[in-house]
Amino acid sequence: MKYPRRIIIRFFLRLLAKFAFLVLGKLRITGLENIPKNGPVILVANHFHFADPVAMLVATNRQVEFVGGFRFPNAPAIVKFIPRLWGYFPVFRGAYSRKGLEAAKNVLAQDGVLGIFPEGGAWAQVLRPARPGAAFLGVETGAIIIPIGLVGFTDLFKKWRPELRINIGKPVGPFKTELSGKERRGELDRIGEHIMRQIAELLPHEYHGVFSADAELKNQAQSIASFPFERDDMRGM
Repeated sequence: MKYPRRIIIRFFLRLLAKFAFLVLGKLRITGLENIPKNGPVILVANHFHFADPVAMLVATNRQVEFVGGFRFPNAPAIVKFIPRLWGYFPVFRGAYSRKGLEAAKNVLAQDGVLGIFPEGGAWAQVLRPARPGAAFLGVETGAIIIPIGLVGFTDLFKKWRPELRINIGKPVGPFKTELSGKERRGELDRIGEHIMRQIAELLPHEYHGVFSADAELKNQAQSIASFPFERDDMRGM
């Protein structure tokens, strides 16, 4: 697969997305200078709302390819066609998806931009632990990782023109590891935690979830932090 792709349709979709955010809310983007103009980049962000991928693609003029779940159980039916219209690499949550991960690596090998939400889903509105995908791709490709904090998007369609903030942080990585087996998975988990803490710094403290310094907020987040897509009725979504 050649990167970039679907150039014309994605150009108009991006313009439409930015226009929609400006109409529906008050959009403010900070830290644009932190995204390199060239070279392989992985964009990572918190995932609290079905509009988060759209927010990520308007955060940069570079074309973003996405890794995402095969199904969208928490998104309204009316918007489920948008990811397929844009085009993305589907993965089966709770399982290893070789095809999607290889496609993502191919994008980065072509100095492209990849978007991924480390938490693996939008079932809560506070930060949860990272799944291994973002760390795995970072280690495998040597791409730098740009953390992004998305604030206010959960208020879309609930409040009149809410404040929408896309806070782009400084690059982290590249990451490397020579470990294998269980030790490698442990290292990926540590890298994933580091990535999530960088995202937390770009969010108000009440959204820090399991990474909160407040014991009460942390305990509340831990009660909903379990990855739901490992249940038999959710696996593969």
